[in-house]
Amino acid sequence: MLSGIDEFSITPVPIKKSAKKYMRVTDRKTIKNKIVKGTFRNAIKETNENIAAGKVKEAQELLKRAIKALDKAAQKNVIKKNTAARKKSRLNAAVKKLALKK
Repeated sequence: MLSGIDEFSITPVPIKKSAKKYMRVTDRKTIKNKIVKGTFRNAIKETNENIAAGKVKEAQELLKRAIKALDKAAQKNVIKKNTAARKKSRLNAAVKKLALKK
């Protein structure tokens, strides 16, 4: 082992042309997927914060945004359809529970 270099800091260097292209494609897809994931995660987080704060109207508005973001993520195969459905169901149940309390 070389001094100052561990096995985790070495980046793969493809040799074949197709492997180089695949690495570029993977990098592009990774960036897009991170953007989509960040969008629905932020929407879910904001909805949960409003639920915890007891803000019914804001939670209902943010729920719509979260559902839209989850559907887009599932449509783009960033997350599985059942995962999106489960997250939407849990958020919807929490908002309904909050609305019934008020």
